Amino acid sequence: MAEKLVYGHIGSKEAMELEETYGAHNYHPLPVVIAKGKGAKVWDPEGNEYFDFLSAYSAVNQGHCHPKIIAALTEQAQTLTLTSRAFYNNKLGEYEKFVTEFFGYDMVLPMNTGAEAVETAMKLSRRWSYDVKGIPANKAKLVFAEGNFHGRTISIISASTDPDCRKGFGPFLPNIEKIAYNDPQALEDFLKENHAETAAFIVEPIQGEAGVFVPDAGYVKKCYEICKKYNVLFVADEVQTGIGRTGKLLACDHEEVKPDIVILGKAISGGVLPVSAVLASKEIMLTIKPGEHGSTFGGFPLACAVAKAALEVVRDENLTERAQRLGEKFRAEMEKIDSPMIELVRGKGLLNAVVIKPTEGKEAWDVCVKLKENGLLAKPTHQHIIRFAPPLVISEEDLDKAIKIIKDTIENMV
Repeated sequence: MAEKLVYGHIGSKEAMELEETYGAHNYHPLPVVIAKGKGAKVWDPEGNEYFDFLSAYSAVNQGHCHPKIIAALTEQAQTLTLTSRAFYNNKLGEYEKFVTEFFGYDMVLPMNTGAEAVETAMKLSRRWSYDVKGIPANKAKLVFAEGNFHGRTISIISASTDPDCRKGFGPFLPNIEKIAYNDPQALEDFLKENHAETAAFIVEPIQGEAGVFVPDAGYVKKCYEICKKYNVLFVADEVQTGIGRTGKLLACDHEEVKPDIVILGKAISGGVLPVSAVLASKEIMLTIKPGEHGSTFGGFPLACAVAKAALEVVRDENLTERAQRLGEKFRAEMEKIDSPMIELVRGKGLLNAVVIKPTEGKEAWDVCVKLKENGLLAKPTHQHIIRFAPPLVISEEDLDKAIKIIKDTIENMV
């Protein structure tokens, strides 16, 4: 492995020590420092090369530092970056028209992070339920699926069932209900009794942080139909699954479902800036009036230029179709791995996971450390699951090389 400093001014050891000393300890990273990224590959300060099979939790679907997106960033950055929403700017309306037509919705409310977009969808759902559905003030319920991950704010973790997300952060938001995931009957049973005071069902079409939990075929469509039956909004959190990742533009497209509200983030900017968006009909969106919700940076000119370019890359480079084709190949190859550590392979498109069975004292973390040593970066989730989600631009040749690294690593673990 290379030792000479190639990228940046500090080496890996110093970079990790600085984070440990001066940064909050709210993450437990894999022991690798990334100093450069291009396409589906990243490099550490010493020049060692790795395949990136996390893609910043699916934020860099278009690959690291995509030239078209970076060009849009640098061009706009030299002209105008931020105006706030106190004034109009000449980029926001253009972007809003583009993004709503791209996804087939009437209106968009631009925000910055995925968590902000989820919060926005929660507020929109409640407001719609009071102004349109007629739920009495302060009575609206929001329903979530167990095992979810929608973000880290107090209101969002109120919907979580993960003890690590909740412990020590209470009290939580009232009128947040939780039902079993991948169980349409659970939604039917809840709404049968509570539909009059329920505003929305907020759900991930595939649960990413739960370990790429792909629900049964028909789950999303059945839940959508149940929501329509009871006049409840169906809200899809597509922050991780959207923008081509699962082999469709939106994961809900696999079942031809058009949610009442769609939440987008991460790859909507190609991993270049924090950008998120909430898409909905006019009936829903216009329930919020001036002064009732917003963000200083939401819809800022730099974000608009970057997000438009990022979505154009997905369209022009056929990344959705590419994810579908390469994902099928990846899962087929993972199924061939001859190891007692492989318990299950699952996923859609290029959002995949391998469930690891602890063997001879070795767990998913140990596999990821060894993968890193062999030139591929992935991260465990929930101790026994490894998510594999490379940038959608990865070449088939590089995918083959990465598959060989994964196979060789796992087969030689025990």
